[in-house]
Amino acid sequence: MIYFWSILIYLLILIGVGAVRSRRVKTQTDFMVAGRKLSAPVLVGTLLATWIGSGSIIASAGLSFRKGFSALWFDAGVWVAIIVLYFIAGRARKLAQFTVPDILEIRYNKYARILGSLTTIIAYTAIVSYQFKAGGMVLNMVIGIPVGQGIILTAVFVIAYTALAGMISVAYTDVVNGVVLLLGFIIGLPFLLKLAGGWGNITATLPPDRFQILGTMTIWEALGYSLPTMLLLLGESNMYQRFFSAKDEKAAKASVVGWISGTIFVETLIVVLAIIGSSIFLDINPESVILHSVRHGLTPVIGCVLLAAIVAVIVSTADSFLLVPSTNIMRDIYQRFINPNVSQKKMVLYSRLVVIALGIIAFIQVKFFTTVLAMALYAYTMYGVGVTPATLAAFFWKRATPTGGVCSIASGMVTTIAWELLKKPFNVPTVYPALILSVSSLIIISLLTPKPKEEKLRPFFPA
Repeated sequence: MIYFWSILIYLLILIGVGAVRSRRVKTQTDFMVAGRKLSAPVLVGTLLATWIGSGSIIASAGLSFRKGFSALWFDAGVWVAIIVLYFIAGRARKLAQFTVPDILEIRYNKYARILGSLTTIIAYTAIVSYQFKAGGMVLNMVIGIPVGQGIILTAVFVIAYTALAGMISVAYTDVVNGVVLLLGFIIGLPFLLKLAGGWGNITATLPPDRFQILGTMTIWEALGYSLPTMLLLLGESNMYQRFFSAKDEKAAKASVVGWISGTIFVETLIVVLAIIGSSIFLDINPESVILHSVRHGLTPVIGCVLLAAIVAVIVSTADSFLLVPSTNIMRDIYQRFINPNVSQKKMVLYSRLVVIALGIIAFIQVKFFTTVLAMALYAYTMYGVGVTPATLAAFFWKRATPTGGVCSIASGMVTTIAWELLKKPFNVPTVYPALILSVSSLIIISLLTPKPKEEKLRPFFPA
C-alpha cells in the first residue's frame, strides 16, 4: 500500500497546485496559453513532460521489450521533428494565436480551420484514451485493482484536473514531474543493471538482434514506426500551443534546444531500462516492462517516487492532449462561427464543460484498440498526415494554396480512417498511403490553382 499512498499524495499535491493556479484564470488567454508568460526553462519542462507520456513509457518500452534497440526507430522520428521545429518556434510565437487551426485559417481559409479542428479532435481524444489505459495499468500494478477500474479512476482525475485550471496549471506542474521522472530513471538504472547481473549478462541472455540497429525489422517497417511520430510532432498542436504560451519569440526558440536534448536522453534511457527489464522479467506483458521493473526491481523508496512521477507524467500528457481539442471546439468552432462575442467568463466556463465531454469520449474509445502501441500509431498517423503537411507548407512553401491545403487535410484524414477500417490491405502501414495522398494533394492541387494572395503570405513570409 505504500506505493498507492505515494501516488495518491503526489496527485493530491498536483490538485493543490491546480487549485491555487485556477484563481489566476480569468480569460481564455489564461486558460489556453497561460497568459503568454512562460519562460524558456518552464517551456522546456512542459514540452518534455507533455511528450514523454505513455507513448514512451508504455508503447516504446513494449516495443523495446520485443525488438531491443531497434525500437529507437519509434523515437528517432521525434528527434528529427524537433530539429525542424527549432526553425518554426519563433515564427509561431510571433503569430500570437491559440491553436494550429488558427494558423490554418490565416494561411488558407475557414474550411482548413474546420477540417484541422475535426482531425485534431479525432486524433487527440484517441491519445487521451490510451493515457487513461496506461493509468489503469499502473494502478493495477501498484494496488491490484482491475485495469478497467483503474482506467475509470485515471479518467476522472485527468478530466477534473484539466478542467480546473487549463494550461496555467499544467505548465508549471510539468516542470516538477519532468525533473522527478528524470532523476528517478537515472537513480534506478544502476539498481536494475545490478539486478540483471551486469550488461554482459544482459547481452548473453537476450538474442543478438536486440542489440542491432534494425534488429528483425526491414527498413520499411522501421520507417513505419518513425514516420507517424515525426509527422505528429511536426504539426503537433500541444507544441504550438506551448510556443504561443511563451513570453516572447526568443523564449520559444530557446526552449526547443533544451527540449531536443532532454527528449533524446530520456527516450534512450527508457529503451535501455526496458531492455534491462526484458532480461530480468521474461514472462510479463511487454508494455508493462517499465512499470514491472520499477515495482519489483527497485527499492520501495525509489520505486514509490518513480511510480508517482510516471503517473504524474501520464496525467500531464493526458490533460495536455485533452486541453487542445477543447480549445479547438471553443476557439475554432464556437467562438469563430457560432458566438464571436462570447464573454471571457463564459469562454472559460464552456471550455471546462467541453473538457468534461471530450474526456468522456476519450474514455469510450479505450475498448477499440488492444494495445497502447496500436492506439498511438493510429492517432499519430491521423494527425500527422491530416494536419502536418498543410501546417509545414504554411511556413515553408509560398505556392501552397487554400484549395491545396484543404484537400491535403481532407485526404489525409479520410485515407487514415479508410485504411484502418479495411484492416491495412496488403499489410501496408496506414502512414504510407495516407501520407502519399495528403502530400500529393497539397502539391498537385496547389500548382493547378491560382497563387495565394499576398495578405495570406505576409504573416508567414514578412518582407
